[in-house]
Amino acid sequence: MTTALITHSDSQSHVTPDGHPERVERLEAIEVALQDLNLQRVDAPMGKDSHILRAHPQTHIDRIARAGVGALDSDTFLSAGSLTAAYRGVGAVVKAVDMVLNKEVDNSFCAMRPPGHHAERETPMGFCLFGNVAIAAKHALEVHGLSRLAIMDFDVHHGNGTQDLVWNDARILFASTHQMPLYPWSGAASETGAYGNILNCPLDPETNGAAFRKVMEGQVLPAIDSFEPELILISAGFDAHRNDPLANLNWVEDDFAWATQRLCDLADKHCEGRVVSTLEGGYDLEGLAASCAAHVNVLMERGK
Repeated sequence: MTTALITHSDSQSHVTPDGHPERVERLEAIEVALQDLNLQRVDAPMGKDSHILRAHPQTHIDRIARAGVGALDSDTFLSAGSLTAAYRGVGAVVKAVDMVLNKEVDNSFCAMRPPGHHAERETPMGFCLFGNVAIAAKHALEVHGLSRLAIMDFDVHHGNGTQDLVWNDARILFASTHQMPLYPWSGAASETGAYGNILNCPLDPETNGAAFRKVMEGQVLPAIDSFEPELILISAGFDAHRNDPLANLNWVEDDFAWATQRLCDLADKHCEGRVVSTLEGGYDLEGLAASCAAHVNVLMERGK
């Protein structure tokens, strides 16, 4: 088996205003970085409302569908192609879960936009419309019958949306490393979920890769190990890179590769190597491309 790369050209039809950091060029940079890799390339299908409704109410879907072209808030915009792109993003993560759990591939990476981890139950925000990784988790539990899984979010911004969507679900462990203080101003260590199923590990500005690894080894990896997940999902944001314009952490490509290796170690131990990763942030194009390639190369190595 191998690693699936799930993407779709419709992701580039989500067009943001000039100067917006979450732009079409992000995926173009990733495509170039991954173009020579021996991946199983899959077109993302359209997601369905039934997928989204596992995480969001119908009123949330309706609000976005009725909004038309324009700003949902100061950061989050809709163009003519945005809703289609967002549905493709949902379809991508659902397809990725299906492929991994049906043993068609060992692991998968979804290169889609807009991202998803800031979308709360009834609030699109932070460039995000639907909570893709939470939707993927709910799909794995409800359709494939898993009893527990873990989500690791190493985006530099706290995944407030994912946290909101899994807060009351004891079957899901959500772990996050993120800079604090920083948008969206959530993710304190005291935010632990209704069942102690949330682990937030805030990092000070200028934290380097060595300090990140220490937090992973001291807190995150032991928590995932103890939870014994049947699937590991990754919210793969690469904006903790030292060159990213939206934050102040100092990681390099090797730090993302290291984290991916350690998560794959736990996947091998507990869930037959099953990992599904989906793109979140990363806004310095060179850093994004290099870090994403490092992440995917590890998935490929571990999928052999």
